[in-house]
Amino acid sequence: MKIEKLNDIISGVVDIAREAGSKILEIYEDIDNFQVEIKGDNSPLTRADKEANDIICVGLEKLDTLFPIISEENKLYPYDDRQYFEYCWMVDPLDGTKEFIKRNGEFTVNIALIKNGKSVAGVVYTPVTDDMYYAIEGEGAFLIKDGKKSKLSSPTYTSKDEGLSIVCSRSHLNEETQNFIDAYKNPEKVAKGSSLKFLIIASGQAHVYPRLAPTMEWDTAAAQIILEESGGSVIDAHTNEPVRYNKENLLNPHFIAFGNRVD
Repeated sequence: MKIEKLNDIISGVVDIAREAGSKILEIYEDIDNFQVEIKGDNSPLTRADKEANDIICVGLEKLDTLFPIISEENKLYPYDDRQYFEYCWMVDPLDGTKEFIKRNGEFTVNIALIKNGKSVAGVVYTPVTDDMYYAIEGEGAFLIKDGKKSKLSSPTYTSKDEGLSIVCSRSHLNEETQNFIDAYKNPEKVAKGSSLKFLIIASGQAHVYPRLAPTMEWDTAAAQIILEESGGSVIDAHTNEPVRYNKENLLNPHFIAFGNRVD
């Protein structure tokens, strides 16, 4: 697909993400009507997840170029079909549902385009702060805020540097992750929810994010390409290869997200 076409598509996705974010904010202010359910994996689901997903799916299906949609809230295509997808969308309509319920603002709308297992374009929107992040492979990563577009650049560092900022989950921090953090010299822990953990690295405000615990592909796909295009990387903790998508099992491997590490 030509970059010009991809730019047009992602421009439309930015609008879709903003519309979904507006609906999430509307529900966010309706505190007594979140309609929280508990899914089979013990994770929460709210009215905002469902209604944002509907907006995103309808919007993507109206674009000039149509691709299958893999979403956290949709019935999953069988792998017998998915394995032949050249392109597909990977969607998390509300990443950080726990943060949404806690009302701390740290939740995002995530839409990625996958090509043959690689995230090649992504949009992440933060409704509470009205921050719109997006990236296209080979074109850089950007933030649109207050009507202004700025290019993102992750920080350059070495793993031996002192006082590096290590991002950790606001809702999940296990012993393996703590051991990873302790290997750094006087690190500063930075707690964030949702895919914002990638974005503060892409924005130059932190250096490393270890995720040595389960996540799903839709949790990371959009933010991965944004971090990569800012100069960073998202690496399988076992193979040291970039994290891949639309696998038979949509569970991510344990991974490490880095800024521009030069050692």
